[in-house]
Amino acid sequence: MDTVQVTLSAQEALVYTMVLASAVDNDMKDVEWRAMADIVRGLPVFEGFQSEDLPRRVESCMQLVSSGEHGLEDAVAVIRESLPPHLRETAYALALDVVAADGIAVQSELRLLEILRHRLDIDRLVAAGIERGARARWAKA
Repeated sequence: MDTVQVTLSAQEALVYTMVLASAVDNDMKDVEWRAMADIVRGLPVFEGFQSEDLPRRVESCMQLVSSGEHGLEDAVAVIRESLPPHLRETAYALALDVVAADGIAVQSELRLLEILRHRLDIDRLVAAGIERGARARWAKA
């Protein structure tokens, strides 16, 4: 695999993570878009990030993913290299929130979460806790 030389800010890397979670099933749903927009507007980690830049960041992520034979792997590698270690669990949590937004986790989404967990070095017990938190946040009455 050729190494893609792209450098992102930590906030951009988090956005890329959410975009991958939404797009991996080849269907970026409105509910996932709304979840991403709400996350960008509401979480302290995105302080200073301009929410109107979200569509441009989505497009640049999609270009990276479609740019080569190993687009998904390249995008995950760029995310890993761009994120400081203390934000890797945050990235995993945001991916889970986007996957959970429509209430259905398909196989391609589950596979992406597994890839992220491994590539971002998320401990399995930590991942289980993050996953349980997402389930609780997205539960319906």
